[in-house]
Amino acid sequence: MRVLPYGTRAVLVEVEDLDRAARLHAALLDDPPPGTGELVPAARTVLVHYDPARTDPARLGAALRALDLRAAPAAGAAPVTIEVRYDGEDLAEIGRLTGLTPAQVVARHTAAAYRVAFCGFAPGFAYLTGVDPALRVPRRAAPRTRVPAGAVALADEFTGVYPRESPGGWQLLGTTRHPLWDPSADPPTPLTPGTAVRFTAV
Repeated sequence: MRVLPYGTRAVLVEVEDLDRAARLHAALLDDPPPGTGELVPAARTVLVHYDPARTDPARLGAALRALDLRAAPAAGAAPVTIEVRYDGEDLAEIGRLTGLTPAQVVARHTAAAYRVAFCGFAPGFAYLTGVDPALRVPRRAAPRTRVPAGAVALADEFTGVYPRESPGGWQLLGTTRHPLWDPSADPPTPLTPGTAVRFTAV
C-alpha cells in the first residue's frame, strides 16, 4: 500500500489490485479513521478526502495501513435488479469470441452476482465485477462514436450499462430501460460503489 499526498485535503491510496481496492473501500466505510471524508474508489486506488482540522496525511496514512483488509466486502442490501433485453449488436460476436451460443452467453450473464467496484468514464457509469470468466472478452478494436443510453455491455473483467448516449468501445450485449442517471436525485445513480446487482432477461 502506498499513501500519496493529493492536494491539501486528500490522499491517494495505491494497492495491488481491484480486489484489494474493494476491501480497502469497504473497510473505510465500516470503520473510517477520524477525519475521513468522501471516498472515491477506482480499479487500484482509493482517493480519501479528509478534514485537515481533524487529521493530517501522516496520521491518516498510519490509520490506513492499520486497517484489516482480510475480510471480503459484506453482501449488504438486496441487489438492484436490472431487466435486460438481450438484443445487443455484439451478442453474436461475443458468442464467437467465447465459443458459446448466444443463449449460453445470456444464461451466464444473468446467473452471476455483480458488485459495483467503482464509477467513472461518464456520470453514472458503474464498473461491475463478478463477470463469469467464460465471458471475458476484449474491447472492440474500433470503438463506436455513439452507444445508446441503456446499452448493457462487457469488456474484460467488467460489465456495465451506459447511462446515457456516449462513445464507447465495450461489446454490446443488450439494452435496458432501467433509469441509471438522474442529476436531481440523491444519489443521482442507484449503482454506487459496493452495490450488489443482478441482471434478468426479459
